[in-house]
Amino acid sequence: MFTIEHDFDATVITLVDEGSSHLEEDVVIQGFEECVTVEQYDPREDMVVKIVLSMHQVQELAAALNLPEGVYRLKDRKA
Repeated sequence: MFTIEHDFDATVITLVDEGSSHLEEDVVIQGFEECVTVEQYDPREDMVVKIVLSMHQVQELAAALNLPEGVYRLKDRKA
């Protein structure tokens, strides 16, 4: 299950783990104009871990989800 909310300066997506076995904490993804953040609570450390991705990194991640194993570089669309 997931939710999508539109805040003033970000789109917030929350991924809820609904599996039947070992469940992980919710993942919160916030999309801003200049970056995307991914957050998840770590119960072992009792803190939220945050990763910040540039928009270029997000584009590469999206492309990587549909490619086979290998090393790639996206072409610059401006050129």
